[in-house]
Amino acid sequence: MPYVVTRSCCADASCVLACPVNCIHPAPGEPGFAAAEMLYVDPRACVDCGACASACPVDALKPHTRLTAAEQPFLDLNAAYYEDDPHPARTPLALVPRQRQLNAGELRVAVVGAGPAGLFAADELLKHPGVRVTVYDRLPTPYGLARTGVAPDHQDTKGVTRLFRAIEAQPGFAYRLNVEVGEDLRHEDLLRDHHAVVYAVGAATDRRLGIDGEDLPGSAAATDFVAWYNGHPDHGATTCALDGERAVVVGNGNVALDVARVLTADPASLARTDIADGALDALRGSRVREVVVLGRRGPAEASFTLPELLALAALDSVDVVVEGWPEGLAPDTSPRTALLAELAARTPVPGRRRIVLRFLTTPTRVLGDDRVTGLEVARTELRTDDDGTVRAVPTGETETIATSLVLRSVGYRARPVPGLPFDEGTGTVPHERGRVEPGVYVAGWIKRGPTGFIGTNKTCAEETVAALLDDFDAGRLTAPADASGTAAPPGAMGTPGTTGTTGSAEVVDLDGWQAIDRAERAAGALQGRPRVKITDRDTLLATARPAAPAPRRRLPLTVLPLTVLRRSR
Repeated sequence: MPYVVTRSCCADASCVLACPVNCIHPAPGEPGFAAAEMLYVDPRACVDCGACASACPVDALKPHTRLTAAEQPFLDLNAAYYEDDPHPARTPLALVPRQRQLNAGELRVAVVGAGPAGLFAADELLKHPGVRVTVYDRLPTPYGLARTGVAPDHQDTKGVTRLFRAIEAQPGFAYRLNVEVGEDLRHEDLLRDHHAVVYAVGAATDRRLGIDGEDLPGSAAATDFVAWYNGHPDHGATTCALDGERAVVVGNGNVALDVARVLTADPASLARTDIADGALDALRGSRVREVVVLGRRGPAEASFTLPELLALAALDSVDVVVEGWPEGLAPDTSPRTALLAELAARTPVPGRRRIVLRFLTTPTRVLGDDRVTGLEVARTELRTDDDGTVRAVPTGETETIATSLVLRSVGYRARPVPGLPFDEGTGTVPHERGRVEPGVYVAGWIKRGPTGFIGTNKTCAEETVAALLDDFDAGRLTAPADASGTAAPPGAMGTPGTTGTTGSAEVVDLDGWQAIDRAERAAGALQGRPRVKITDRDTLLATARPAAPAPRRRLPLTVLPLTVLRRSR
């Protein structure tokens, strides 16, 4: 009874370490691990111990006898991986890093960014005795895209937050949330108060299309739409008009498929998730019946992963239609094209909502006067350069797709970090193994660009932390101005264990975040949901504040008659 990886997992490799027979690949350090869409269990080598399922933070592993109908294709997918790459070596891996011996309280590190990359970096640091880590984030809540980016119908993926809670519970860990570096604190302040600073700030903006009409009302970034339905505090007051029957998503990565699923989902099913209440109300009144997902190249070059396409194909109340199949492309070119060909052959069910995966189409202009009324697109064809690069070339044929909503989903992009160099071409901070210079480091998307999965940040953080500790061992790090190991003055970074201020910001510490978490979970329990997210920043801050102590109750003073007093003597 082999175990099966059933989705585009978090890829943090916990299962690889847990497996006693090394039957889960690709593993960290092996070719292809960094770019792998998922990990795979070898059904011939699996001994059915279940250790991998216990270790997995997102419940992605199941015995094959417990697979649902929608998960059955993953059984063949896991087995097929080993037909191409059998991985003959079966020696159990030893991936536990060497623990460095540091003097107690000797190394103090600031991590800027409380998303997966920042928390994995904190975890790697805290594996070594004598390290203290303070994690900063401009939001009052941590977890980054694991909280505000993962689609609400992917609650299993959000299970990675259990791992984050375990990281928070380690000695030496502290939060300074609702603090923006560059506004409430300067880069120089962090360097003064810590031996080192690790920036894990992600990629907070989107890439633009660069076409006319892109800024019309009704044209927006998919990243903003995702933040809206996930309850991001910056989008608590955002509204999204869903009054047309068709929406168009430009780009065909995993985020585009998330958006398409949410727009076509039954609101009753979303009501059992942690979707933001305002977005749920809007989707209940939505008139959208069709979502067209545009890709300028062909099915073989689509950006979405096979696990996400399998999840889309398994939807039982939405038709998935494929348009724009290139001439000469064999359906069995890859498992992905084979599945797309099977979807193209399906007969749509009248009256259903539908998602159209349209290839060989590129947008040229957003149409409308005071709001979006359509999208002009050009047909493309594929040409292969001498070096093997496949390019989409316009054919000269154009058409208009009537729509009232255009969402661009062509990638994330990082912002420059104050005080750090920035490569405008790649949207990253130049570095060597995560080291910008001794004392300053990067991890996550600001380091490598917006690629990989949640667990990819773990391997990325390991490399960065190794460089940091090498610098510390070599004496290249400057001791904090307050070298005693105690906290810096409140004006600099607040006081650990309390909710204070940093500059003009009201700081949320670990206790404050846990108060928010408890309040959201309690509200969710009343509605049969994982949580009800608080989307207003002021309410988040009020929830995080320590409760005022109850006033001491004074007992009434009783005056006894003089005769009673005399008797008591």
